[in-house]
Amino acid sequence: MRTLNISISDLEFNKFGIRKDNLTFTEFVELISKELIRQNLDRCVALAEQYGLSSMTMDEINYEVKAVRNAKNRR
Repeated sequence: MRTLNISISDLEFNKFGIRKDNLTFTEFVELISKELIRQNLDRCVALAEQYGLSSMTMDEINYEVKAVRNAKNRR
């Protein structure tokens, strides 16, 4: 097995919720993946608010999804 050393600031250490100094690669990937998912979700929410989608009801969302699917099937 190989060892990889990565330097990380205290701010990043705390931001990622790291609790120990030694992580397996799998643990490291999971921490990074969770942060990337959170960042992408934040971007999605911001875009939804920017384009007025955040106030849509589930019925409106379902209607839009069906409309897009129907248009795709007609091609």
